Amino acid sequence: MPLITAVVPEDLDVRMEWFELLQQVGEEMLDQEGMTGAEVSLLLTNDTHIHELNKKWRGIDAPTDVLSFALREGERILLPAEGQPELLGDVVISVPRAQIQAEKYDHSVERELAFLLTHGILHLLGYDHQTRSDAETMEIRQEAVLSDLGLGRRGRGV
Repeated sequence: MPLITAVVPEDLDVRMEWFELLQQVGEEMLDQEGMTGAEVSLLLTNDTHIHELNKKWRGIDAPTDVLSFALREGERILLPAEGQPELLGDVVISVPRAQIQAEKYDHSVERELAFLLTHGILHLLGYDHQTRSDAETMEIRQEAVLSDLGLGRRGRGV
C-alpha cells in the first residue's frame, strides 16, 4: 500500500524511521482487511493544524489525535481506473498529541503513531466505535495488526 506522506509544518519534529514504520503498519492493516493495493494518504501535523481541520469538518473546536477523511462515503463512490489503486482517503495525525498520549499510556511514540494510523484506516474502511460492540471490533482489529508487527498492547485503551 503506498502511503503518501507529508509533514506540515516543516519545523515539526518527526523521525524519518516513523515513515518506514507507518508504511509497514498501513500495509499490514490493509492486507488483513483484504485491501491489498489500496492507497491511503497520511499527513503528520501539529495540534494547531489538526484543530483547524477538526473545527472545519467536524464542528469540534479542539485539537484531536487522529482524523480520517474517507473517499468511500456518500452516494458516489469513485472507483479506480483499471490497474490503479483504490484511493481510500486521508488520515491526519497530530504528532504532539501522539507524544502526549504515548507518555500517558507508558509506551513509545512509535506505538502510538501506529495505533492512530490503524484506527484512522479502519474508519476509512467504514468501521465505527459508536457502540460497545463496534468499539470492541475496532480494538481487536487494531491490536491484531499491532501485535503482528511487535507493537502489542502495553496500557493503551480505545
